[in-house]
Amino acid sequence: MGIDPGTRVMGYAFLEVCGKRLRVLEMGALTFSPKHSMALRLKELFEDVTALVERFHPDVLAIEEPFYGKNVQSMLKLGRAQGIAMAVALHREIPVFEYTPRKVKQAVTGNGNASKEQLAAMLSRLLDVSAAPAFLDATDALGIALCHHYESGSLAVSSASGKGWERFLSANRDRIVSDTMSGPEKKNA
Repeated sequence: MGIDPGTRVMGYAFLEVCGKRLRVLEMGALTFSPKHSMALRLKELFEDVTALVERFHPDVLAIEEPFYGKNVQSMLKLGRAQGIAMAVALHREIPVFEYTPRKVKQAVTGNGNASKEQLAAMLSRLLDVSAAPAFLDATDALGIALCHHYESGSLAVSSASGKGWERFLSANRDRIVSDTMSGPEKKNA
């Protein structure tokens, strides 16, 4: 489960991983009325995230990590939304992983400074997401979920046999650069 937190709009996405196959189960945005008090919005956020967790039973929650901004009030509101979503997951013993917006964009697009629109376009190509969401918060949440998959799955190794790294290295010899190389090979590596 990926979440792009917010107290007005909170993006969410569920990404199913079956071997090497990825499938978007659902993505969307929860919206909260700015006319409601902050306390009421946080209550609604708690109820909505709880309902999503109960419906999909995610294995992990990947969420946008707090970032520094100039507007302290916005940061406080974002922190509250993050805290609620994390508390729902942790209460159900779902592990929580945090990623910065820059890390998500780097993992998905190859450019940590990509725009939200560029992230959405890349996700559309990678995951065959045909319908454009009403809010980019939904694609941001999907990007967070995919970033977690890349971070946890791409270098995942089995500790059961103790030979996980050996299997990874033998399967990825073309990605290994040796320090013993010299001359032109080293310059091209």
